[in-house]
Amino acid sequence: MKTTISNWIAAGVLLACTIFLGFVPEQSDFLEIVLAYLPFFAAYAYVIRMGEKASLKFWLGIGLLARLILLFSFPRFSDDVYRFIWDGRLLINGLNPFDHLPAYYLEAGHQVPGLEPALYEKLNSPEYFTIYPPVAQATFALACSLFPNSISGSAFIMKLFLLLCEAGTIFLLPRILNGFKLPRTRSLIYALNPLLIVEIVGNLHYEGAMIFFLVLGLYLLQKERYGWAAVAIALSIAAKLLPLLFLPFFIRRLGWKRSIRFFAVMGGALVLLFLPLVNGVFLQNFGNSLDLYFRKFEFNGSIYYLLRWIGFRIKGYNTIAQLGPWLAFATFTGISLAAILDKDQRWRSLPGRALFAICLYLFFTTTVHPWYVALPVVLCMFTNWRFPLLWSALIILTYVNYSYPGYFENLWVVSLEYLLVFGFLIWEIRYKRIQFHLSQLPLKLFKKQF
Repeated sequence: MKTTISNWIAAGVLLACTIFLGFVPEQSDFLEIVLAYLPFFAAYAYVIRMGEKASLKFWLGIGLLARLILLFSFPRFSDDVYRFIWDGRLLINGLNPFDHLPAYYLEAGHQVPGLEPALYEKLNSPEYFTIYPPVAQATFALACSLFPNSISGSAFIMKLFLLLCEAGTIFLLPRILNGFKLPRTRSLIYALNPLLIVEIVGNLHYEGAMIFFLVLGLYLLQKERYGWAAVAIALSIAAKLLPLLFLPFFIRRLGWKRSIRFFAVMGGALVLLFLPLVNGVFLQNFGNSLDLYFRKFEFNGSIYYLLRWIGFRIKGYNTIAQLGPWLAFATFTGISLAAILDKDQRWRSLPGRALFAICLYLFFTTTVHPWYVALPVVLCMFTNWRFPLLWSALIILTYVNYSYPGYFENLWVVSLEYLLVFGFLIWEIRYKRIQFHLSQLPLKLFKKQF
């Protein structure tokens, strides 16, 4: 398909905004970030609206080129990279990052090469045990073994790993869509999404690894290669734990006998992946980190913030310690009920069920950072739901919270974000008349139906 001048202009805008966001503003430069994302999302919307008329190879190439450019930038909107390097330097010195809090290694007699006070000062949560699973930890160790004394060098290796993961995802998505008889151009929803381009490779977030292995697992399930699919899903869980939410929906599609074999292989793979990190204190310290996540951390919550406000009115204090675990239980219950009531046995319907699960989790959880929306974006392309795309644009506004002299969360911005996201979701349900079991149908069939 011939590439028009307007396509070249849109591609230029996408790449120019990528370069600017990757190399110029800091996390606190809210105005610059928003002003760069506006044309970025406008160009993205232009391409997505072309639908099947879009030149797939051209735009996938632009998506890969944008990520390649960000390989050479240092993360500017997140300081998570410093904990990655802290953990990696522990590992290459034969120490388990789950054994002790970071402050332990600054005490006399416990010093480790590379773990200086200057690096400690850059950690965003030094009072908590690390929470990163083994796939992430393995890349931390590799990066620090190749560049033991260079933060930027280690970050480059981690970014290279995520770039390869993103390339794998972009390679697989059109093939999975084609297998589900959906337009292959829907893969551009993920490949060109501005938030995901900047946050995954640009700011070094391991959602990219989780998504690649999850997509690989879906591709292998589509090909009925169940053993390798189980290994891929295990790797996805070992990159980020979130795919655990989707497992209840596997049982009906696999059947009970095949489910036993599938989960046995997946469980065995997870044991092998976690085994190098497991010792007498691993479960306790890793569990403490997860518990603290639900009881202490709060950022950009939706339903939780509403319940927290009610709690303040009734109790007079922040009830996160009680609300966090209860909302986690509500998420588990909702997903379990949805899996029990789910009658569809097609693999094509799995992404829609997974989209329900991850959105239920994100709507109930206490913390929703911008890169958390990556999973809803990749899953929505297999369905007719599009509210995650609006969410990926609006969640950029939460960077305003880093622009104040001290930490302050602007709840007006949070309210606007979720008012529009929930409003658009309700519009999709009510006026598009999309039912949960119809959300998996091909777009053309959906249009014929209504």
